[in-house]
Amino acid sequence: MGLTYFKRFRMEIDLGRPVPSPMLPEGYWFVGWDANLLTAHADAKFNSFRAEIDSNVFPCLGDYDGCLRLMHEIAHKDGFLPGATWLIVNRNESGELVNCGTIQGIRDRTGMGAVQNLGVTPEHRGRGVGSMLLLKAIEGFRAAGLRRAFLEVTAQNEGAVRLYRRIGFYKARTVYKAVELMSYAVR
Repeated sequence: MGLTYFKRFRMEIDLGRPVPSPMLPEGYWFVGWDANLLTAHADAKFNSFRAEIDSNVFPCLGDYDGCLRLMHEIAHKDGFLPGATWLIVNRNESGELVNCGTIQGIRDRTGMGAVQNLGVTPEHRGRGVGSMLLLKAIEGFRAAGLRRAFLEVTAQNEGAVRLYRRIGFYKARTVYKAVELMSYAVR
């Protein structure tokens, strides 16, 4: 067994700088945190990450039960911020509600806002859903009195890196995540 390393960026933002208000595309709705929606967040997370590079970096993202456990852990962490945790939904052709994206936020030990995961399902990408989730989380961090926030992103996820830069995040440092080769599958 060997290891491979994934290059990741820690990106930060000063929450005092202006950002646009989140305005969803027509037909999409924000749904605020409710513990009864934990499985909906897990569903959105799994469908967002299961075929992406981050499911190699964090294998739990490629497994529905892993996403469910992760959501449970996030929701029960000290510092969990319901106001920075959102789901976006819309209706499919049959009129059923569909989970399109999710974001979770916590206050970390240093007093900064920490984005845990931001995921948008493939069929809803390119519509501004990710930007709106991030802006809504920023509002939640500000409402909690936080002055700074951060996230980590896999460097190969160029679309996400562009999104974060567009919102105002900057690369604070580069980190490397070691992953056992056994759990790494090319996607």
